[in-house]
This record gives sequence, structure tokens and C-alpha cells, in this order.
Amino acid sequence: MHANIHLARLAAGFIALLPLGLTLGLVAWLASFVAKFLGPGSTVGNLLANLGFQFVAQPAAAYALGILILLAAIYVLGMIVRTRLRGRIMSLVEAIVGPIPVVGRLYDVASKFVALLDRKDAANLDTMTTVWCFFGGEDGVAALALMPNPEPVMLGGKPYRAVLIPTAPVPFGGALLYVPEEWVKPAGIGVDRLTSTYVSMGISTPSGLGDTAKA
Repeated sequence: MHANIHLARLAAGFIALLPLGLTLGLVAWLASFVAKFLGPGSTVGNLLANLGFQFVAQPAAAYALGILILLAAIYVLGMIVRTRLRGRIMSLVEAIVGPIPVVGRLYDVASKFVALLDRKDAANLDTMTTVWCFFGGEDGVAALALMPNPEPVMLGGKPYRAVLIPTAPVPFGGALLYVPEEWVKPAGIGVDRLTSTYVSMGISTPSGLGDTAKA
């Protein structure tokens, strides 16, 4: 009996530390990734150090100065692209890179992706509606979802709703599904509560969440 209590407490401690452990692990992975490609011993790091050697002789100081010069150049470029010269610069880059096989195609895909991120009118999670989606009707499987657009889509003469089903524990991915309108009901909770539920994989389900499903 006492052994089960101790094991339960130990498991609870591990669960409590899990988010912190995952966060630290992700930060460590990102740090090693950056160090591998931008660190002093990398190809890019050597280029930055060579740039700094034009002004100082110490390797560490040359590398740091190279980073500062690169950041300053990026800042100046940012100032330029925010002016009317942006279109001309992008056209010039596309004219140079576009004809190159493979590279031109990769640049085209990357530029379209960045354009989506740069859209000022892009959909924001805070503007989405949280809903319950009942697959198969009210007695079917229920899933917390986000409804990005309140307007229904007519398929076969019947109204359907677009819903985003997040993945756990990373709710920024998932699936976009079109389900019958009668399968969807308002959840009556905020996006933050939905996100916390998915991040915890259902362990820390907010109190009263189940009451919204049949409301």
C-alpha cells in the first residue's frame, strides 16, 4: 500500500518536471544546431571570423566582431526592403537565382512560404473559434478543435464546417477537416485553454471542460 503511494508521488513528480525537461531539451537542441552551423568551427563561423580579422587579430574577438558586422548588414538590409526599393531588390534576386536549376525552385518555394508569414492579414489563432467536433454525431467521438471561418462550405448541397484538429502535445500542427455542420458545437472556452489541454496531452484538462461538450 505504502509502496503504491510512493510510486504515485514519484510519477506525479516526473509529470510535473516533464514540461520543464522538454523545454530545456528543446533549447539545448536548438543551441547545438546553431553552434553546428554558425559556431566558431563551422564554415559560416570561419567566414565571420575572417571578416573580423580585418579589424582585430584575436580569434574570439574577430568571430564576435564578424557576427556584429553581419547583424548590422542585416539591419541595413531590413531598412532598405521596408522602402520602395523592396520590389526592385526582390526582382533582381529572382532574376539572378531563378534560372539556376534546383536552386531557383527552392528559392521560389521559400519566398512563397516567407510571404505567407509576412502577410499582415494572416489568420491569427486568437480570432478562431473553439468548438467541439462530434465525429458521427452527438454520440460519436468528440474532439476539441478550432474553427477558422464561421462561414459554411456547401458540399453536395449540405453545409460543412472547416475545423482544425490540433495534435498533442504540439498543437501548432494538425489536420484541416470539413465536417457536417451538425457535428460542430461551440466549446465556450478560449484558445489558451484548448492549447493547454493539448500540450498536457489531456492530463491537465481544465475543470468544467466536459460540461461545454453537451451544452
